[in-house]
Amino acid sequence: MTEKFKEHSFLPLFRKFIEEIKKGKHLQKNGKKIKPASIRNYQYLHLLLTKFCNEKNFTIRLKNVNGFDEKQFADEKKYWKDFYIAFTNYLYDDLNHHDNYVGRMIKLLRSFFNYLVNEKGLNVGAFHKKFYAPSEDVDIVVVSPERLNYLIFNTELEKQLSPDLKKVKDVFVFGCAVALRFSDLMALKKSNLESINNRHYIKIQSKKTQTYTCVKLPGFAMKIIDTYRTEYKDKLLPEFNKAFMNKKIKVLMKLYGFIEPIERSRQKRGVPCKVYNYKSKDRTLRFCDAVTTHTMRRSAITTMLSLGMKEQMVRQISGHAANSKEFYRYVSYAQTYLDTEIDMVHERLNNKKLEFV
Repeated sequence: MTEKFKEHSFLPLFRKFIEEIKKGKHLQKNGKKIKPASIRNYQYLHLLLTKFCNEKNFTIRLKNVNGFDEKQFADEKKYWKDFYIAFTNYLYDDLNHHDNYVGRMIKLLRSFFNYLVNEKGLNVGAFHKKFYAPSEDVDIVVVSPERLNYLIFNTELEKQLSPDLKKVKDVFVFGCAVALRFSDLMALKKSNLESINNRHYIKIQSKKTQTYTCVKLPGFAMKIIDTYRTEYKDKLLPEFNKAFMNKKIKVLMKLYGFIEPIERSRQKRGVPCKVYNYKSKDRTLRFCDAVTTHTMRRSAITTMLSLGMKEQMVRQISGHAANSKEFYRYVSYAQTYLDTEIDMVHERLNNKKLEFV
């Protein structure tokens, strides 16, 4: 085959792409190294593509489009359109993923194509620019300030917890106080704790955004730290992986009685789909089933906003940018909470009768 119409194997090039990222040869646009979490995402995408090819008998290849006539170009365009449809159908229908996940994989795939064109000089066309990356607004699940208070101060129920669940509860409560991402929470060391005039602060640089966070700790958070001060040599808190923590949080929420039915939906191809609990006989989704490690950070931000902290100060703690769409979803949720509280005040006001003295 002449160089003009040379064909390239897709998956080996993708593996080479990942290796170059690991070695620091392929960087972010700002010149910084790509983070380990992103590398893992690329590795998982490579695994997905490999499984897709094997299970659907689809061969992914790349062609140099230099010199293509009109028919050849149209055929190549159709090939990549067919690939996109087949691969996204595989993610949606075979693997049961939702819009956010599919969109994340497609964005990674487009980044690989940009690498081939811009860094390797392969003229494989711009067909990847037509790969649509869907997205969705996922319902926010948060633990209300009232429930957080119950978790912190119900010492009688705490006595019934197993040692593992007690640690999970402590980590969860601490996470609901400091608004850190789970990865940053698990990375906290004793060196991240700073005490000034009997005031205690957590200072840490986010692994994801490289932004610095400094947040003052309430008394109950310091009590948690003191509990494990001698148990761990360097860490501030018990360390769990995300899968274990997600599993145990649900058990914890159930034990504390947060079991009311809730309705949640996710989107597939832009169409809302109700989320069920497939482990229960009637598939009813309860609040405890929907709580995850993400809930800690979301609850902390929402609590701060709901109880009157200014948005700018909350963003300074959470590390969100001023124009962050994600942050304003918290603002909206917190406003709903405030509206409920003010409605209660209005109701009490309406029941007050004028009394002349």
